[in-house]
Amino acid sequence: MTPQAPARTYRRLSVEERRSQLLDAALSLFAHRAPEDVSLDDVAEAAGVSRPLVYRYFPGGKQQLYEAALRTAAEALRGCFDEPREGPLLPRLARALDRYLTFVDEHDAGFAALLQGGSVVETSRTNAIVDGVRRAAAEHIYRHLGVPDPGPRLRMTVRMWITAVEAASLMWLDEDKQPPVGELRDWLVDQFVAVLSVTAARDGQTAAVVAALGGVSSIRPDQGAASGAVHRKAEEGADAAHRGPTTTRRGAVPGAASPATRRGAAPDAASPA
Repeated sequence: MTPQAPARTYRRLSVEERRSQLLDAALSLFAHRAPEDVSLDDVAEAAGVSRPLVYRYFPGGKQQLYEAALRTAAEALRGCFDEPREGPLLPRLARALDRYLTFVDEHDAGFAALLQGGSVVETSRTNAIVDGVRRAAAEHIYRHLGVPDPGPRLRMTVRMWITAVEAASLMWLDEDKQPPVGELRDWLVDQFVAVLSVTAARDGQTAAVVAALGGVSSIRPDQGAASGAVHRKAEEGADAAHRGPTTTRRGAVPGAASPATRRGAAPDAASPA
């Protein structure tokens, strides 16, 4: 007689455990395929359960499952920017970007789908979930800058930078993850310093924030002439901000902490009251 294959055994899971299992399976699929290319049968197979069981937990079908998976991903992304407000500002920002870019790397081609949705699944609810991530990231940055009530120019500057980070991350995936992730992170931190300095030349509140960071104490020789010129302008602008940030002369760029200070030379950011 031909021996029979052993019967497959199932472990009974709690409602929350089963729901988490299905979400993990869905996220794993969405990480590498667009949502419109993932079916409920795919999720059921990945989780090792039947299609009716998936419907039992997500009676709204694929749309409900996608939105739940997106919320889970959004929570992970929000956590990327949850950095303790200790030590110099730029190393804190670099650590947050390390976590963010790790998420992008691990979710690979599905990052665009998870953040931007697709023609089949995108709704006002999914857009709100994604925008909530951007708003949460901005709030974290305001707290790190020590600004409880940012004005419109500072808000625009921070949100523009967050949008640039997202766009650069998507292009990084399209470019086969080049440049190396460490270079991408450092470049994005440099971009933050640059946009903050430009806004500080036109906005008293931002100039005061930059001045509170202490300006630029030194420029590393290997940063290059162009980078050194930008940061020298920032340093000159910091002096102007101390004299009167609201009357900074047009064209002067108040100081910002140098990218070199990611290695520990940057002064601490002002702490909120």
